[in-house]
Formats: sequence, structure tokens, C-alpha cells
Amino acid sequence: MAASRTRHLCSVAAALVLIVAAPATAASAHSAAPAGLREVLFVGNNWDGTADVIRSSGDFAKIGRINVIPDKDARMAEINADPIKWIYFQAIRNSVGEGHDQFADDMYSTPDGRSVVVSRPSFADVVSLDLATGKVNWRFPVAGYRADHMAVSPDGTRVAVSASTANTVHVLDIGTGKQLGSFATGDKPHENIFTKDGKYIWNMSIGDVNTDLDTPGWDWTKGDRHITVVDATTYKQVKVIDMRQRLDAFGLKDFSDAVRPAVFSADESKLYFQVSFFNGFLEYDVASDKITRMKTLPKNPATSEDRTTWVNDSRHHGISMNPEGTKLCVAGTMDDYATVVDRASLQEGPLVTTSKPYWATVSGDGKDCIVSESGADQVTAIDFATGRKVTSVPVGDHPQRVRLGHVQADWTGPSGG
Repeated sequence: MAASRTRHLCSVAAALVLIVAAPATAASAHSAAPAGLREVLFVGNNWDGTADVIRSSGDFAKIGRINVIPDKDARMAEINADPIKWIYFQAIRNSVGEGHDQFADDMYSTPDGRSVVVSRPSFADVVSLDLATGKVNWRFPVAGYRADHMAVSPDGTRVAVSASTANTVHVLDIGTGKQLGSFATGDKPHENIFTKDGKYIWNMSIGDVNTDLDTPGWDWTKGDRHITVVDATTYKQVKVIDMRQRLDAFGLKDFSDAVRPAVFSADESKLYFQVSFFNGFLEYDVASDKITRMKTLPKNPATSEDRTTWVNDSRHHGISMNPEGTKLCVAGTMDDYATVVDRASLQEGPLVTTSKPYWATVSGDGKDCIVSESGADQVTAIDFATGRKVTSVPVGDHPQRVRLGHVQADWTGPSGG
């Protein structure tokens, strides 16, 4: 029995080493668009239930807009007919929604550029929308009462979505909406990341971010928060990473262990991640299973030090890395700035003033960091090389997730408006 357990642990360790030992390759998002398709950025406007589609680089000009809640009347009828669903709908509006409904959290296009798949928190579902007509192709109700962050597999055929009130991640066929598998997580699953070989999924759970028990002494009340690593074929657990232990070992016993947005280095040997209440990020070495560096970023003197005023326990929420792996881009959400950080030295560049930046991603050509300014209803491009602002583009109400994807080359919007 002991020998069997030893062999199992060795196989798990070997699997995780394989995650980080693969040679670095250029990210698929930064390669040329397939024939007949056009690369774009999808900007999810969470509060008004739309998605703006803009150019993926250059001037980031608008191309079209999608209504992501064409079935709103039917969904509201279902909610109003079910007292429990109605209670959760109202709770989402009055807690994480800051008084607004959450209709567009995350989105990815299908490989053929004909549909976009959207997670809708207030409707507790994932839908596929036909980009030509704007109509619903399929709908998948998630377990529980709220859908959250998604991730798409490297080949574009599967999406993983967090069902935040059910402590579950569903993995769906992006073309049909059929569930391929699911797995259990910690409390309130949030971010999902596929490794670039498509073999593993990393899920980060963030616990209860809506209570006012925000001082370090009450952090234990926030729930069971950890990283769950699963095999992306069997959906069986490969490893659980409890950042509480790693933070304590690094001398950060007062830090929250709620891992927020995160990004891997190009060779996936390092994970850079944000945690609740912290104005900065940490570096985690996958092979040694240790936190190796911490970067504290400047505070905005105008930002209240009252943690209960910070949205959903965030201080900074949004992090991305340029294709070369030399620069990180950080959204300083409650401090109203974004900045580019040199990965080697951890020296930040200029603090680019932005209004409640909520997310950070990379432009199609890899030159710019794109942040969503949820407080100003625009997205802003920042040059990775200089750290300076390039341009801002107006979008809809409360932009959050921004994702690269594809549409048909001649697409300008659904025929139905």
C-alpha cells in the first residue's frame, strides 16, 4: 500500500513537472488569423448585457456590438417564477453587482468565428450566440445560481466555466454546449487557466468576497480557498495548492490566500497572481512549490484604507504578460491606475491613470496591454515597451472581461441588431 501511494505521488509530481518543462511556444492568440476570419477583441459590458467587438490592435476601432441577453424576457420569467432563483438574482444585483445585474462576465469565440460563448452571472448560465443573427444557439444552466470566469482550451474546442455558488467547474463542448465533465473546487471558484498543451486546468477559488469581515484577523471566515489542478481529459484532481501555507512560509501571514487573476510565464514555470486586498502581486515557482518574489505597487493616496469599500475584496484585479515574457501589466483596480512592470527587476513603469480598471489582456499583435476601465466605460491600450498610454476606446456600461477571438472577415454585427 505504501509503495502504491509512493508511485502515485511520484506520478503526480512528474505530471506537474511536465507542465513546466514544455518548451515555450508563441501564444496562438498572437498568430495570424485563419483564412476568412478576422481577429478581434470582445469587450463584455457586464451591466448593460452587451459586448463590443473592436479591432485587436492598431487603433482598436469598433467593429460591431452584440446583445448577449436576447432571451432576457424568458430568463426573467423563469427567475420570477422561482422564489429561490429570485432571491439569488437580487442578491447578485445588490452584492457583487453593486446594484446592477451582471449579464456579461466572460466570453470566447468558436474556432470558426461564427459564434461567441458568454457566461452570464445573473442568469446562472452559459450561452452560445450566433454572430450573424444574434440568436441563441445553445444554453447551459450551471449548477447553483451564478456563472463566473471561463477559460478556453488551446484548440478552442472546450470552455471551462466556474459555477461560483456550487463550488464546481463545468467543462463544455464549445460547439454544442454539451458538458464533457466537471470537477469540485474550493469555495467560490473564480479564475480558470488551461495549460498551453491543453492537458491541465488550474482553478482558483476566492471564497466569500461580499462580507465586511475584511481585516486579517477575520480572514478565516472567508472560506476554503485554494488552487485546484485537474487533468483536462479525465477531470480528476492532480494537485491542490493551498496558498495559505506558501504565504505563511514567505512571511505573509496577514495576507489573504484568495488567489485572484493570474498569469503563467511563457514556459509555465512561474505563476504571477494577485490576492484579495493587496496592491501588487506575487511570483510562485511551480517546480519548487514556493512563493519566490513579491511586488508591492504604489498606493493611490485618494484610495480609502477602509477595506469594506473595496469592490469584492479587490485592491488590484487584472494581470497579463507580453508574448516575450518580459513585461507584466497590472490593473490597479481600487487605486485607479494601470502599470507595466519589468518581470526581471519588478520595477514598475509610469502609473497610467484609469478609472477602476477591472481586467488586463494583450493586444492581437502583442505590443499593447489592454485594460477595461469599468469606471469610465472604455478600454485603454498601454504600450508594453514604454508603459505609456496609446489610446482609449469608448464601450458599454461597466466593461470587465476582454478576450481575443475571431469573427468572419466581413462581420460588422448581427443582422438583428
